[in-house]
Amino acid sequence: FRRTDLGICYFCRIHWLSVMPGKKSPAKVSDYSGLQVGTTCQAEYEGVYYAAEVLAVSDSKKRQKAPVKVHFKGWDGFDMWLGGDQIRSKAITSTSAPKSVPKNRRFSLADQIARFARAKEENNKRYLDIASVYKSENMKDKRVLVVGASKGLGLEIVKQLVKDGAEAIATCRKVTDELKASAPKQIIQDVEVTSTDSLKKMAAAITAPLHYVIFNAGIFPNVVDNLDSIQAEEAMNQFNVCGFGPIRCTSVLKGAGLLKAAKVAVISSQAGSTEWRKTQNKDKGTDYGHHMCRAACNIGCVLMSEELKKDEIPIVILHPGFNRTTMTQKYSHIWDVEGAVPPAEGGMRVLHETAKISMKTTGQFINCEDGLRIPW
Repeated sequence: FRRTDLGICYFCRIHWLSVMPGKKSPAKVSDYSGLQVGTTCQAEYEGVYYAAEVLAVSDSKKRQKAPVKVHFKGWDGFDMWLGGDQIRSKAITSTSAPKSVPKNRRFSLADQIARFARAKEENNKRYLDIASVYKSENMKDKRVLVVGASKGLGLEIVKQLVKDGAEAIATCRKVTDELKASAPKQIIQDVEVTSTDSLKKMAAAITAPLHYVIFNAGIFPNVVDNLDSIQAEEAMNQFNVCGFGPIRCTSVLKGAGLLKAAKVAVISSQAGSTEWRKTQNKDKGTDYGHHMCRAACNIGCVLMSEELKKDEIPIVILHPGFNRTTMTQKYSHIWDVEGAVPPAEGGMRVLHETAKISMKTTGQFINCEDGLRIPW
């Protein structure tokens, strides 16, 4: 059983092949969708390519490394399972394999474009397709208060909570048709996070302790805010809502006894990172009120996390990611290049991180895009 063009007996070659050390395959991913039974190709055997014919293409996980069965023409019974790196055929296309996400990575990237590009390069499903990792059972039967839920991100968080089977309590200043249609368990209107009395009325309307609180209320006025056009009044308004609003709200809920077993998520922004200003606002500064109110929010939340440790009530600060909402409309020209997502995806990202809050993470500043920490 010998053939001169292979130069050695078939059984000897099979034995040699089984004991030879395997070669490392190049970091490529092959697409076999264009390959069909009967396709003629060139198949590699011990470094030499020979005429062959495709007998089968398997989609079994057990055959991932060698999913194509070929028959070497001229050899009866000489069939082998091979991988894409051992077959030459125009029907097979290859792309570079995505880099894996390092498990020891702790901090997110300041450069939004580079952050999005890295996620695509690594095929980071957590970043690019939150639905693929989202677990709806995390919020089932949980009583969740969403402060600031009339539109945008807050509304989408409520919609997802309802879909997940949670008891969603939505607050707003004015009820919208969209909020009504989302069908939360309870809607509390006329809630002003700048007013302690208003928040006390909100707390009085909640009849049982909460499992989660998501403080989402916020404003970002579309104004020119630089040293040539200081917006002091707008800055104070932003501080009152975004900076001190979470502290005011948490204080009232604690006083009403609604936080005994709760976990608190405060929606802040990467804008509150002083370290990241050196990248995101390099050589330009601007938006003083926006950045300063978020930095104030962050320090306030860290202080609350320390004060509430004895009560085992964790508080985490969340950057919700770049969402395509009315609040970020002024940046719509960079939505695509920086990976901005619809608010429905943003809501899932927020809930994904909210479900992970614990005393081990209390006081941390988390980017909901990739689940990594943001430096102060």
